[in-house]
Amino acid sequence: MTGEEIVLGSLPKGITLASEGMRKKVWNVLGHTYSMKAASESSFAFETYDPPGTGVPPHVHPTQDEHIYILEGVFTLYLDGEWETAGPGDTVRMPRGLPHAYYNRGEAPTRGLFWVSPAGRLAELFDKLHDLTDPDEVVRVSAECDVRFLPPGTVEGA
Repeated sequence: MTGEEIVLGSLPKGITLASEGMRKKVWNVLGHTYSMKAASESSFAFETYDPPGTGVPPHVHPTQDEHIYILEGVFTLYLDGEWETAGPGDTVRMPRGLPHAYYNRGEAPTRGLFWVSPAGRLAELFDKLHDLTDPDEVVRVSAECDVRFLPPGTVEGA
C-alpha cells in the first residue's frame, strides 16, 4: 500500500494496532511484508514478516543505526564479516556504516520489529520499493535513498 506520502516530523501520539501499520502503511518488498509501526524525524520502526527462504542481502546504512527485536523464528545474520543467529527476545544492533544482512533460513516464517535512527529516507524507500519485482531495480532505488547494497559475491554465504 503506498498512496499518501509520509511526511516526517514529531512523533504523533496514538496506538498502532498489532494487525496494522501506522496510517495503514504496509509494503510488499520482494516477498517480505513490512508494516510501519512508528515514524518521526528521529526514528522509524517497522515490523517484518519474512517467509522461509527470504532475506535481505548485505547492505549498509551510512547515516542510520539499525536495530531488530526478534519476535518469532530465527534470523541468520551477517554482521560485519561474521555469521550469527538470533531468536525470539534477542535484540540485534547494527551501527551505521556496518555491512549487514538478514535471512530466514528456517522452515517457518520470522517476524521482527526493526527500527532505524534517524529515520532518514527509509519510509520513502519502502514506498518506492512496494511491489517491485526486479532485484536490480530494488538495488538502484535503494542507493537513491541512502541504502547501499554490496555487490553480489562480496560476502560468502549470502
